[in-house]
Order: sequence, then C-alpha cells, then structure tokens
Amino acid sequence: MPTPFPGMDPYLEGDEWTSFHAELCSEIARQLAPKLRPTYVVRPVRRFVAETLDDVTITSRDMYPDVSVATNVQIQPPRTAFVAPAPLEVATIIPAQIPITWLEIRDVANRTLVTAIEVLSPANKRGEGYQEYLDKRRRLLYSSAHLVEIDVLRAGRRVPTQEPLPDAAYFIFVSRAERRPYMSVWPVALQERLPLVPIPLLPGDADVMLDVQEALGIVYDSLSFDLSLNYRQPPTPPLAEADAAWADELLHAAGLR
Repeated sequence: MPTPFPGMDPYLEGDEWTSFHAELCSEIARQLAPKLRPTYVVRPVRRFVAETLDDVTITSRDMYPDVSVATNVQIQPPRTAFVAPAPLEVATIIPAQIPITWLEIRDVANRTLVTAIEVLSPANKRGEGYQEYLDKRRRLLYSSAHLVEIDVLRAGRRVPTQEPLPDAAYFIFVSRAERRPYMSVWPVALQERLPLVPIPLLPGDADVMLDVQEALGIVYDSLSFDLSLNYRQPPTPPLAEADAAWADELLHAAGLR
C-alpha cells in the first residue's frame, strides 16, 4: 500500500525513522548504481553514535571510561574492611546506539570520493551531534567532493546558510565543488512531491538524476510501513494547525481515520 501523502510522510519522522532511514539510503544506492556504471560506484557507509534522552550525542570514538584499572606488579596483602550496603538501587541511563548511514560515490579508477549524499537524521540536527555533523560537513566543503543533503525532517536545526531559508517543511541542498560557497536549494512543502535531484559527478560527466520520491515510495510500500504507522494519532513532531487540517482531510479520504 503506498503512502497516503503526496510527498514525505510526516509519520515516518517518528519511531520508525531509524528503520526507514537505513532502507531509504539503500534504495537510493540501488537507484543510482546502474546510472553510475561503469565509471563510478555508490556505497552506503554506516557508523554509530550514542544518543541520550537529553539530546546529547556522543560518537563512539569519544567514549572513554572515567575510571581505568591498571595492573601493579607489587601486590599488597589484602586488608579487611567493612563495606556498607548500598542504600538504593536505581537504573542508570545508557545511551542508545543510533546507526547513521550516508552514501559515497567514488570513481572506479582511483576510488576518489566524488559525491557524498547525506540523508539527515535527528542525531545530525540536535545536541552535540549537530556540531559534529557541521565539522564533517565543513571538511567536505573544503574538499573537491560534491555534497548532497536531503533533509526530510521537520524538527531540528537546518544546515547554516548566509541568507535565511524560506519557510518549508523539508529541504534538499546540492553543493557543487566548483560553485561554492553557493549551493542549489529545493524547499519542499508538506503537500508537495519530493523533487528529482541532480547528482553531480566529475567534470565532463553529466549529472545523474535521483528521484527521491520514488525511493521513498518503494521503501514505504515494500516494507509495509502502513501497518506500523498509526495514522489515527498526530505525528511526531505535531503538524502546524493548517497542515494538520490538510492531513486530517487527506487521511479521512484514504480511509485511515
């Protein structure tokens, strides 16, 4: 069953996001791979970040113990000591391991990074994860690689721009290495179809087109997201009043409310 929304489904921004995000990246890779042959390959790249409930994101490489244990060759005889029983037993907060996936297009001859495609996740858009993403983004912008950013999340901070972005639910950014600091921006309203996006390659090679909406639809339909999304409740985050009224009418017409 296809999504009832013409563009991005706001219900995918909630609890199902992690599963949807991973599959969307894989589907984008499958869509692009035959268009890139035989000069380029596209590969999903994954790492994990640890995210706590207070929106603080810690990368796995930054996780070190506060107390270490060292071995001493001079072993002292044990001493008898009284150990008081703990007065309380409470559960600690253990950061959840959140997978973050992005795509890299590399040329076959030299394995040089040509284009990075980021489908932004909540961990990229809040807390310390936002700053970490900006650091990674800065390195890409100073490189010779192109950068494509797909932001289909309403919540969180947008990528920084010199001029204010228009009011829109979603954005797609294409930063061509030869055009920096300027980049192409696609603002997308909730009611609109996600666009066809040109994916830049090496000089002399034409862009290949990425149909973000088609990729979303394939993932939604093939993995039966309609069975796990509760369209009778407001999405997370909630919609603005006008958008909520539009969504309510749409869902009623689809028989989902």
